[in-house]
Amino acid sequence: FPPNLPNIEHVVINSAAQEELALRTGIAAAIIPNVLDFDNRPVVNEKDTHAFRQRIGLKTEDFLILQPTRIVQRKGIEHAIDLVHELGNQHFKLLISHEAGDEGFEYAEWLTDHARERGVDLRLIGTRVPEAPDRPTLWDLYAHADFITYPSLYEGFGNAFLEAVYFKKPLLINRYAIFVRDIEPKGFDLIVMDGFLTKKNVQKVREVLEKPELRERMTAHNYAVATRHYSYATLQRQLDNLMANFFGVNH
Repeated sequence: FPPNLPNIEHVVINSAAQEELALRTGIAAAIIPNVLDFDNRPVVNEKDTHAFRQRIGLKTEDFLILQPTRIVQRKGIEHAIDLVHELGNQHFKLLISHEAGDEGFEYAEWLTDHARERGVDLRLIGTRVPEAPDRPTLWDLYAHADFITYPSLYEGFGNAFLEAVYFKKPLLINRYAIFVRDIEPKGFDLIVMDGFLTKKNVQKVREVLEKPELRERMTAHNYAVATRHYSYATLQRQLDNLMANFFGVNH
């Protein structure tokens, strides 16, 4: 498994999986990455954003730094805490979008202690589930955030990366293997750490947060790059190629 049959077209999410599938089974697979509707910008309601920030106790001068992931160790969330600590500004607040529990609670407890020891205002808000309609959705949080942290140790692709770009948010990202192979060569303008946080990373984040024109230039560039490589139009072309293999060019 999976079977190598002439009536099956195989698809993988990244180049590492493509190579592994070929090595183990001899199957040639197409790469179809995650995509978003970059031809249509997300609608952000500034009034709702202001109300949300007030509801969680943020002041006008506060910056919301969002870690949009589950609380599991491979997400490297301690790097986000260290970043906020190194920024050295009480107006920078760190919010984690998801609750703990997928892999136990020890890591979440350690993160809470780590944030307290480093003087970081850490908030675990949890996103909306059917039984809690008063909570925000993950996409609500992207709309309200000023900056995204994504210091994952490894990912299959990186949904949070693409979502941050879609909402035109600047982000700090760790160079996990799939990012290095499949995403980084596309030419995004990102703040990149290579396994550890540097003073240069911290200074760049501070600069981006304090200079709206730099932030706009960076996020606009990233949106344009993602539109070329990770849009629905890209998916359409790849699906057309797959269908052509089955039914011929004039399907």
